Amino acid sequence: MSDSAGSANLVTVTDKAQEKLKGMLAGESDGGNLGLWLVIAGTRGSSYKYDMWFQAVDEAGPEHVVEHNGDLRVVLQKSDIDKIAGATLDRNRNLLEEGFVFENPNSPSPDIPTGDIELTGDVANRVTQVLDQRINPAIASHGGVAQLVAVENDTAYLRLGGGCQGCGLAAVTLSQGIEVAILEMVPEIKNVVDVTDHATGENPYYEDTKKAGPHHESSKK
Repeated sequence: MSDSAGSANLVTVTDKAQEKLKGMLAGESDGGNLGLWLVIAGTRGSSYKYDMWFQAVDEAGPEHVVEHNGDLRVVLQKSDIDKIAGATLDRNRNLLEEGFVFENPNSPSPDIPTGDIELTGDVANRVTQVLDQRINPAIASHGGVAQLVAVENDTAYLRLGGGCQGCGLAAVTLSQGIEVAILEMVPEIKNVVDVTDHATGENPYYEDTKKAGPHHESSKK
């Protein structure tokens, strides 16, 4: 178990949420020993699902992180860190409903199928077909889109846009979804490189080559 007291928290619990949670803890006989355990329990569409419960903080092990939000202790799984970092737990803003809401800048990496499709043409054309028929329909649920910028030797250069641009999990989406699909379906490609500038939304190195012809050749500025 690691304790993040004194450092920036992975999850922020708002004052209103803390007030509600501490009120609930006050009703527990051993509330002073309990913390809020928070785990990612799966996905629902383009969002994560969460489980929360009260449990003794001293039961946390080396696979956990304990954070302090005011007097409230929050126990997280280390395996969830990349999925939950930067999230905020708040009271439901609908005054007619009880409960809590999460605001999480992260989203699950989409599941990209690699089933049989007929690919034709040169390497660039086949990569484009994989993007159009497999990858973009999958990441569209996250508001994302991937575009082929160039193919040079055994490397495909892509630009990510929409929901993928600036997303904290863009690298995960690329390595675990997009890259896997392209490498499996177009074996001539050995590397996939994201040339998107996720900070500014602009690409300083490559020009759009969609109009350059079927080979998608490009030159650096």
